[in-house]
Parts: sequence; structure tokens; C-alpha cells
Amino acid sequence: MLDFKKVIADAIAEAVELKSEELYSYIEVPKDLSNGDYAFPCFRLAKEIRKSPMAIADEIKENIKIDETIIEKVDVVSGYLNFFINKDKIAEVVINEINSTENYGESKIGNGKNVVVDYSAPNIAKPFHIGHLRSTVIGGALYKIYKYLGYNTIGVNHLGDYGTQFGKMIEGYTLWKDEYDLEKDPINQMMDMYVRINNLCKEDDAVLERCRNNFKKLEDGDPYCVELWQKFRDLSLKEFEKIYNLLDCQFDSWNGEAFYSDKMPEVIDILAKTGKLQESQGAQIIDLEDKGINTPIIIKKSNDSTTYATRDLAAILYRARTYDFDKALYVTSYEQVLHFKQVFETAKLLGLDEKYINGLEHVSFGMVLLPTGKMSTREGTVVKLEDLLNESIERAQKIIEEKNPNLENKEDVAKKVGIGAVIFNDLANNRVKDEIFDWDNVLNFQGETGPYIQYTYVRTKSIIEKAGIDVANIKSAIDFSKLSTKNFQDDDSQNILKLIYNFEDVLIQVTDKNEPSILSRYLIDLAKAYSTFYNNNKVMVEDEELKNARIFLTYAVGQVLKTGAGLLGIKMPDKM
Repeated sequence: MLDFKKVIADAIAEAVELKSEELYSYIEVPKDLSNGDYAFPCFRLAKEIRKSPMAIADEIKENIKIDETIIEKVDVVSGYLNFFINKDKIAEVVINEINSTENYGESKIGNGKNVVVDYSAPNIAKPFHIGHLRSTVIGGALYKIYKYLGYNTIGVNHLGDYGTQFGKMIEGYTLWKDEYDLEKDPINQMMDMYVRINNLCKEDDAVLERCRNNFKKLEDGDPYCVELWQKFRDLSLKEFEKIYNLLDCQFDSWNGEAFYSDKMPEVIDILAKTGKLQESQGAQIIDLEDKGINTPIIIKKSNDSTTYATRDLAAILYRARTYDFDKALYVTSYEQVLHFKQVFETAKLLGLDEKYINGLEHVSFGMVLLPTGKMSTREGTVVKLEDLLNESIERAQKIIEEKNPNLENKEDVAKKVGIGAVIFNDLANNRVKDEIFDWDNVLNFQGETGPYIQYTYVRTKSIIEKAGIDVANIKSAIDFSKLSTKNFQDDDSQNILKLIYNFEDVLIQVTDKNEPSILSRYLIDLAKAYSTFYNNNKVMVEDEELKNARIFLTYAVGQVLKTGAGLLGIKMPDKM
């Protein structure tokens, strides 16, 4: 597809004798459409050229050579060069690209690059609650989008299947196994046991010490402890699969913390040889104060058991060797910011190539809070994700029964709408913001929501169906000039075409910032733009060529909405 930003960058580069690649990165899309389709901020060149931005802008405009079939005009405003793209050319490029590819916006920009996305990572023997939803849907969207842009993407579910909590579970099972039937409702049974043993640990230090020793036995391969741990893990994964099936979520690796139990000795040995590993109150630590981190990282506890950090270091070493990653993303809450600062700084001591160290990135997100405050598994104050998803599906079904009781496949539509509402609600805002979980907000089917995007997609399908036109029969003969403001003063079509043209760039922005809400916002903007177009322009007009052009534009909107929503993990119904 013709890259307008590259055309502009090349033209500026020729005028000022600078490299096009750097100039390309400076080009912006103005928020005010009256300032053109693209803008170049000349202050970026002031230091290098040693002139004022205004003088640079005037000089470039004087010397720039443009192809008027692509760029209609160039204006200078307050040190900015504003570029207006030929309206016919935008329509031509978008229509030809939609016609020539099944996966519009797909890219090869990531070819040859490996990206590991570590996400979801629920804790074994605990309920999959709404706190895990954020990591699951943010990570799932990034996984899909990176893959769509050509990256070799590896999704890792780094399960919380190791640690002192399993010492507690083993102790609880040993004390009360006759009181629990783990085969029936296993997660709730294990959760009840965990809350109970945790409360007992608060009351009795001797019980807490036995729990710690149980974990040490597990690390040492004690048959009884390993057998119980495997039982807890298998039962938990069976339950988690139900959630992942609802969210249409897949992983390439299920290697959790336990996978690295035999890989930690090498990490400890490497760190010991650096001379940085030191003893502190019986534990082995690395002091990071000289790196601006006041809290030391604990590599081994005083009872000789390892830590979460040790396992993360072993995982970095393993993933570098196994996946040769260019990026390794860790999608967890901002509560773990200090942890990953410690781990990434300590990883520099493992002797890895700088490529791997530079590729480590913590993709943090805000917490999901209840109106009463923070959730706690220990206290038993959680909203289970399966309950939330089922409730959302039920509410969607009630709305369908009220508004369209004769709809075919009502259960399937309710499932897509209900789950789509939950996913979009989570991805609609910047990921670093805390989110107070409120049923009414999550399941609001009005406004800027997942169901609104789905409804717009269904509308595009309905319009094409009522028109009785097979898009396949008209797509090769669309007169793009019919969507030009030159001929019909049709700004609405142009706004849609510009949005569709920018789809791939939006996806690239998502991966640049690891921020799926950029795509969510884009889909809302596209849905709104189509609604405005539909309200202002009649599709079924007498002019056959104009009608076909508008039908094709409707088809293009539907395709991009469906693709974009799919990359967020949202499925589209054909009817609502």
C-alpha cells in the first residue's frame, strides 16, 4: 500500500538533504483536520539546520517537489508543514488495498523478530478472578496484534504453580483432607482450604513454619509433596481451560514457575561467580543500591528455598536461549514495578547478550478494585471471572429477548456480546489506570462499548444484505472518485477512508507503546464515523456507481471493525 508518510519524508529529505528515515518518524497526524492529513514539525530540524522553525518551513515549502496526484497542497502554519493528500488518491489506495488482500492491515514489519508475551499467569489452587482478566486480555490482544504484524510471537502462561502458598496448601490438605472433595468444585474447595490454613498461620507460628518446610520439601522432590502439588495443578488447569475457552485465549507455552525449579542452580552459580551475591540475615541477596534501587533482591531465603525473583531470572535465561527474543513482555500489574526493576537489573549479571537485556519490558497495568477496596484471595473477597462472564452473557441474553426475541442463534449472539462487553470494557482505557469494578459500568450496552462496535458491524452486514449486492461482483469496478469531496462534498466518506487507511499505523502504534486501548479508541472512532456517514448520506441512490461505491465503503468498514475487534479478542455476531 502506498505510504503517504514515506512520500512526504522522501520529499522533505530531498529538499533539506537529510535522511528520510529520521524525518519519517517526526511526521504527525493533526488532531484538527483543517490542518491537513499530515504535519511535519520543523522545530525538529532547528538545532541541525540552525534556523528558526518558521524559516525552515518556508524554505522547505519553496524547495520541495511534490507529485500533485498524491499531495494536493502544502501549507505553512506556525513552523509546521501541513500536507493535504489528494482525496481521489486516498480512496484509490484504500479501495485497491481492501480488494487485494484478505487481511487488511496485516504487515511484514515484524518478520524475523521474536516476541515473547508473558501474560495471564493465574495462581494454581486459587480462583481465576477479575484481577487476572486484565493481564489475560491485555496480553492476549498484544499477542494477536504482534502476530498480525508479522512477528514470531510466543505466548507464555507463566503459571503461579510454585512458592510458599503450596506449602500452605499441602499442610491444609494434610490436616483436613477428609473434609474436602477436590473432585467436585475443585477451585472453590481449594480456595476455602487456602483461606482456612492462611488464617491458622496467622494464629500459630508453628503452623506457618511447617508450611515453609513443606515448600522446601517440594523443592527437594519429596514424593508426597510433589504428588499433592501435581493434583492441585491438574485440577486447577482443568478449571482454567473453561475461562480460556470463553475468552478464546490460547498459549504456546504453559511453563510456570515450577518448570524452572531445576534451572535455578545455574542462575545462582552464575550470580555467585560475579561476586555480587552476598549473605544477609541467613539469606542470599544482591545489593542494587548502586543502581538506584534501595531494596535488595533476595535470591535465596534463609531456609535455603528460592524466590519468585530467582525463577524469573531462570526464565529470562531459558527464554533467551530457547526463543532468541527481540522483546520479552511481562504483562503484570504495576504492583510489581519494583520486582521487575530488580529482576531486569540483576539479569545484566547473567552474561546475556545486550539484545536480550534491552528487550526486557514490564507492561504494567492498574489494579481492578472493588467499590469496597482491594480484592484479596486470602480474605476470600474476590469476584470470580467465570461468574462475571456468565453473568454478562445472561444479561446480554435478556436484552436480546426484550429487543429481538425472534433472533436466530440467540445463545451464540449473547455469548459474543456478553464476553465482548467485558473484554472491551477492560481495554477501552489506558492500561496504567486503576479500574473500579462495577457491574453496571461493565455491562452497560450503551455508548462507547464493545456492543456498540458489534452493532455497527451488524449494521454494515444488514445494509449490504438489504441492497442485494454481492460485493465480490462490484469490488473490481468501484469508481473511487464517487467518494471524493471534489464531486459530492462528501466529507463523511473521506473521514472513513482516512481512518481505514491508518489502520495498519494504529496497530504499529499499539506495539510501539504496548497499549491496546489505542486500537479500542480507533474502533470507536471508526464506528462513530460510519454512523455519521449513514445518517448524512443515502446509500441506496439511483446513481448506480455512487451506490456501489457507498456499498463498498460499508463493506470496508465492516471488514476493519471485524478484524480490529478480533485482534482485541472480541468476536462479531452476524445479527443482533
